[in-house]
Amino acid sequence: MDEKGDARHLTTAEVANRLDIKPETVYAYVSRGLLTKVAASGRRGSLFREDEVARLARGRRHGGEHTMADIASTISRIEDDQLRYRGHHVADLVTTQPVEAVAGLLWTGDFAAAPPQFTAPAELLTTCRAAVGALPENVRLTDRMRVAVTVASASDQWRFDLSPQGVLRTAGILLAVEVDCLGKAHRDSGALAERLGPSLTDQALPAGLLDATLILLADHGLAISTMAARVAASARVHPYGVVSAGLGALDSQYHGAASTVAYRFLGDAIADPLGAASERLRLGGGLPGFGHLIYRAADPRADLLLAMLRSIPAATPALTAIDTITDQLGPPHTAIPNIDLALAVLMHAYRMRPDAGEAIFAVARTIGWIAHTLEEYSEPPMRFRPNRTPVPAP
Repeated sequence: MDEKGDARHLTTAEVANRLDIKPETVYAYVSRGLLTKVAASGRRGSLFREDEVARLARGRRHGGEHTMADIASTISRIEDDQLRYRGHHVADLVTTQPVEAVAGLLWTGDFAAAPPQFTAPAELLTTCRAAVGALPENVRLTDRMRVAVTVASASDQWRFDLSPQGVLRTAGILLAVEVDCLGKAHRDSGALAERLGPSLTDQALPAGLLDATLILLADHGLAISTMAARVAASARVHPYGVVSAGLGALDSQYHGAASTVAYRFLGDAIADPLGAASERLRLGGGLPGFGHLIYRAADPRADLLLAMLRSIPAATPALTAIDTITDQLGPPHTAIPNIDLALAVLMHAYRMRPDAGEAIFAVARTIGWIAHTLEEYSEPPMRFRPNRTPVPAP
């Protein structure tokens, strides 16, 4: 028996040796909830339960040699209920940097790597707007984005430039196309958040609030859509195709649609908090917008956004409903408010479209997908193919 109880524990180096991975990958596993880090009292470093490591080792042997879990990304890290982008705490970034600078940080590690604003050639924008404009008015914003990205790809003869400089060029076009082809953008230049806002709501948004939201959502490790993007990038799909893969995975009930479900639930909860919560529990499936697979005590992204919203009077009804549910029911029913619920509060406060949260998520996460694209392009191609044969060098 050791100081942590009956279970035996391993150091980071021992886990890395047991799984035949780099020490950095051990902490990537922690970020994804695959391993639980245990504080080592009286010594530096961390410990990990040997039985968890053994189960993970068995799963890796049965699942093939190369898995998504083996990615040791340096883009973001989730540890001890904290989220960092390349070592920078998101709480610091939302108060000191615009989303354009954070994009540069995620893409290259340099705040100045991205241009101060994202733009696309006028002719390309005209073509994309014509295609999006042909869609019915009730088409969702993320569907409009998918069409715009596909048309932009077909219109860009330089899309196959996979060099870092080429990817950064394409990234700027992608983000411009996503926000400027939604139907209500008033300009084709300027801050990304200011150009996106008019497509979400007719109300004026406080300076910096939507920008901060985009920063909070820009990356979150190997989420499902990011995994789809990395698989595409591994096959050396061009950035338009990578973002299309991410948008496709985002369009699902368990991922991108979560904020829409939380928005609809919160609408009921504003009128009758306990009644809405009780009805959801009766139907099964838990409360939308509460709980998280990785965070144990608090979702730092939700905490930051909700704290900003508490100073906005229009958010009071939604926040009061959340507080009532949390205070009355308590754990384990409510768990913790997550970023989807915080997005829902933002949407209700500014009377946004019901699908606005998905659009915000898609634009923000495009920044993260580009970062993972750049990282994956530096790895051997097709590395996630089971029983693969060597790919000849180009």
